Amino acid sequence: MAADNLATESVDWPLAIATATRFATSGPVLTRLETQAAVDMLRELALEAVEPVRRVTGLIAPSGSRAQVVDRRAWIESNIAGMQVALKSLTERVEDGGPPALVRSIGASGSAVQLGMVLGWLSGKVLGQYEVFTEPGQPGRLLLVAPTIVQVEQQLQVESRDFRLWVCLHEETHRVQFGAVPWLGGYIASLVNEFIEASDLSFNDTLRRVTAVMGSIARRTSLLEAVQSPEQREVFNKMTGVMSLLEGHADVVMDDVGPKVIPSVALIRERFTQRRNSPKAIEAVARRALGMEMKLRQYTDGAAFVRHVVDAVGMSGFNQVWTSPQTLPTRTEITDPGAWIKRMAS
Repeated sequence: MAADNLATESVDWPLAIATATRFATSGPVLTRLETQAAVDMLRELALEAVEPVRRVTGLIAPSGSRAQVVDRRAWIESNIAGMQVALKSLTERVEDGGPPALVRSIGASGSAVQLGMVLGWLSGKVLGQYEVFTEPGQPGRLLLVAPTIVQVEQQLQVESRDFRLWVCLHEETHRVQFGAVPWLGGYIASLVNEFIEASDLSFNDTLRRVTAVMGSIARRTSLLEAVQSPEQREVFNKMTGVMSLLEGHADVVMDDVGPKVIPSVALIRERFTQRRNSPKAIEAVARRALGMEMKLRQYTDGAAFVRHVVDAVGMSGFNQVWTSPQTLPTRTEITDPGAWIKRMAS
């Protein structure tokens, strides 16, 4: 990475938060009592989702970390904090370069506004998220974004409790993935670091591309625009494989558990899938700009991989994926699950 390019720019993180908060869409109109009732129910359902997910996946995560019900600003702040951790090595290089204060200020503001606008828009789309990037020794949290969950259930016109439990099952699966597989978060962080190390761009361009990576981990943004060099493309393929696995696994678990505990799960899945596949005009433009269509394919491809493997070798056989980074499916194997089964058998 060219040090002289990096030395001219940084990020104004408080401005990024302020910008994201300003551009975040307004949530549903609720009274204080309705808001508190929604928060209480989500906390209750997050706990209710623990045992069914454990039974289906066979994975046991530490029970100490309860899901946190948050608003959109808290989700934004969590993602900014995660980006600071993920970009620590990059920003340290900027600081070591010691650029003039005025030049740094201009670069910091431009990067912050760009980042804030993306996160502000995404805050109205993300239902939940597990924090992957945290300070050393600090465990990640499972975040449930209450206003977005309530807004989507209203748009879909589905039963509130059923939809909220459905979301909690999906997000609890992500908590279990990272909680039961201690190396997983560090592995994903290492891929982001590899991606940064492989870049020869300016700070602004690198930030834009790493933001795409972070957004993908937030499960609403594609990695497509992140690809730049051959080295980065290799990291891209690894990340695509692991993110497809995580999303597909969560979707399969959610739908397998759903019929047992959610009476209207079939209607919820039908309407949610229709909404996902038929965006409004403005959202369709935003999806293309952020490369989200590829992200949506990760859900489909990942779920197909998981179902094929589970049908062939059972859940215990599928759980070999969590043994080490070497047992994760490659991007190619995601669309050819038989190749992964053959590799594991050998």
